[in-house]
Amino acid sequence: MKTKFLLSLLFIVQITTAQKNWFTTYSDSIKLVKDAQIITKSFTNDIKKNKPDLAFNIKTVLHTTPYLIYFYKDAANIPLWQQVIPEQKKFFAEIAGNEEEGKRFFGLFFNGFYLPHELGHAYEFVLKGETIGSYEGEYFANTVAMLWWKKHHRTKELKQCYEAAKKMWAKLPNPVPAGTTIEAYFSKNYEEASANPYIYGYMQFKQFIEIYEDQNLPDFDTFIKKQ
Repeated sequence: MKTKFLLSLLFIVQITTAQKNWFTTYSDSIKLVKDAQIITKSFTNDIKKNKPDLAFNIKTVLHTTPYLIYFYKDAANIPLWQQVIPEQKKFFAEIAGNEEEGKRFFGLFFNGFYLPHELGHAYEFVLKGETIGSYEGEYFANTVAMLWWKKHHRTKELKQCYEAAKKMWAKLPNPVPAGTTIEAYFSKNYEEASANPYIYGYMQFKQFIEIYEDQNLPDFDTFIKKQ
């Protein structure tokens, strides 16, 4: 019993430290992965408390690609700023206002908010099997991430993300053609949209703003139990 208590206490200290560092742009790849794995474990524990019979065992690995952060098969793949391609760094600088702000905004989202977003995709995958990318799927993952961070009292960081999302979204042109809905457009053109940061950013930041402002969402545990 004493050993179990000490292990629980140790994990609480670890998750507190990891979350304190999170929502910043990491330069140390080892520290990034270590903190991400601790956060992933915390998310997993919260899932299993609500769905104890669910086989949810997701890894977190460093793998920087033009997709930046994504879930595939059994792993959430996370990016390191130094390894991001120049074109994408230029994109962040452009929509954030300058290079330093672009780097900071990258940390808020891609070394921050979006890890439980990808774990939300993993949760849906475990529940339903292979899913096709869609506007609704992204909305689900964004909702999971928002509710999980609220559960862990990251109000300040979510507000910082919200302000950043509004600033960036305002600079992105609406890619949705007249006569169609944003849901239909992104679901039909998901692969093409996900490869274009201007189009994909428009969708993601719009969703973040809408979910952040939604006053009718349940808490994380209630949401997960209903799935």
